Amino acid sequence: MHVRLLLAIATMLVAAPISAQAQDKLRYGQIVGSVKSVSSLALYTAQRKGFLARRNIALEVIHLPGVHHMIEGLDKNLVDISHTATPYLIEGVLKGSNTVGVVGGPANTIFSVIAKPGIKSFADLKGKMFAMSLPVDTISIASRLLLAKHGLKESDYRTTELIGTQTRAKCLTAGDCDAVPLGQPDDIVFAAKGYTKLGDSLEVIPVLQFSMIAARRVWAVQNKDLTVRFARAFGDAYRFMRDPKNRDEVVGILAATTDAPPDVARAMLAFYYEPDRGVMPRQAEISVPGVAKVIELLGATDALKAPLPTADRFIDLQYLN
Repeated sequence: MHVRLLLAIATMLVAAPISAQAQDKLRYGQIVGSVKSVSSLALYTAQRKGFLARRNIALEVIHLPGVHHMIEGLDKNLVDISHTATPYLIEGVLKGSNTVGVVGGPANTIFSVIAKPGIKSFADLKGKMFAMSLPVDTISIASRLLLAKHGLKESDYRTTELIGTQTRAKCLTAGDCDAVPLGQPDDIVFAAKGYTKLGDSLEVIPVLQFSMIAARRVWAVQNKDLTVRFARAFGDAYRFMRDPKNRDEVVGILAATTDAPPDVARAMLAFYYEPDRGVMPRQAEISVPGVAKVIELLGATDALKAPLPTADRFIDLQYLN
């Protein structure tokens, strides 16, 4: 009797669904301007494919208003972890921030120089208006290097400072700018409309760590298990994104989150992965040479003074390892 009862209880326990482990809440800082950007593709993939949930993470995405607010949001404890362009992380740390890069983001975001239809060469930009981002931004640095490579001195063209791909795209459409650096999918869309692509940033910066996901050092140490699980979830997302058999599904996610037509989304992914141009990390890794390149570029523009700091001051690879 007792044996049969114990067997029945054991069978019920095996058959009963195991209650889900309580998820750890994690506040993630996302720049407002990146909500519909390909730079957020790993985030959306991790959410939609359940990679975060599998690691028992309940991600709360908190929108921060601009590039300078990403590190500030960490310092003020508004978020636990934050996506940020590498130059702003470096700038923040050198000003006393206790933040550090813990997970790799898009490594070498490609920005194309897109010009009005009547402009067919870099030489045609002489005397014309070119939109730059902030001086410390690698978008501006790459643009100046690209223009210089094609024979243009800074005195040969006029500039205006416009932050954000969408802002620069509007300037080009309105005719107030003659050429602007645009990321994807905007560069593909504008080229299809008859605008001229003169070149892109890969010509002058083939290796880079354009962005990272950062955290406060103390928080990451105190929450090491959670930070490692977050790194693994994003690693899962990046591996899923680059696997050819998942291409149709990734196209769908990209089209839905950037509002790019499916054919443009497919062209973007082909541009990144066929062949691999080093735009996206393989599994959320941080490129130490890529961070060193950012430091070198900032030094070349006098944004950093000699002696230049080393990359390890701004990154902590233990969570990825």
